[in-house]
Amino acid sequence: MLCSEKEKQQNYEFVLIEELVPQDHLLRIIDKYIDFSFIIEKVRPYYCEDNAHPSIEPIMLFKMIFIGYLYGIRSERQLEREIQTNIAYRWFLGLNLTDRVPDHTTISWNRRNRFKNTTVFQDIFDEMVKIAIRHRMVGGRVLITTPLI
Repeated sequence: MLCSEKEKQQNYEFVLIEELVPQDHLLRIIDKYIDFSFIIEKVRPYYCEDNAHPSIEPIMLFKMIFIGYLYGIRSERQLEREIQTNIAYRWFLGLNLTDRVPDHTTISWNRRNRFKNTTVFQDIFDEMVKIAIRHRMVGGRVLITTPLI
């Protein structure tokens, strides 16, 4: 029996995101060598430990921003849309296919308010570059960066 394309899109499938991301994907290489757990200590002073309203996990927030810069996605709204549809981005962030992607306003609020007048973004970027250099993931003699804000 022939099925229309629309009918095929309504089928349930059991998939592992792990198997959908190619082994040589850039985000897999980054994930293999960069341990992002250092971010927690860098941002701890800017988070309230007993706040009843849960915030976006800091590692996820900074990985989202990293994806934006790595792939040239300058708009936070566009970044949200890209993460919604890109399986490799979801895998890198630890999101399942049905998990809700953090809203672009959450990224903006954190960037404009929580970390305003701090060096957190620069500190995290510098640490990531140091780790990447140790693993020979980057080379060259000149690195030019621009402020995030």
